[in-house]
Amino acid sequence: MNDKLKDPQTDALFDAILSLQSREECYRLFEDLCTVPEIKSLAQRLQIASLLHEGRTYSEIFEITGVSTATISRVNRSLEYGADGYRTVLQRLPGTSEK
Repeated sequence: MNDKLKDPQTDALFDAILSLQSREECYRLFEDLCTVPEIKSLAQRLQIASLLHEGRTYSEIFEITGVSTATISRVNRSLEYGADGYRTVLQRLPGTSEK
């Protein structure tokens, strides 16, 4: 975990997210916290991580999402060398398999 990220404010944010009990509550909180483009960007990064996890190529991911190879590469770097957040979530989501 990145020590620069951890502080009481961020702990409170994550505690707030963990307290949510439904997708609707998530929509309401994130709509208040973030702009629509920020939410869409986060969702797109998760989609890219899922596609990479499935073994899709950069060109296939570009065709599906339209995102730049730089963005795909950044997500791939996080998958390969990050804090395993993507992997943890992808292993828990229905419809994704452990790789």
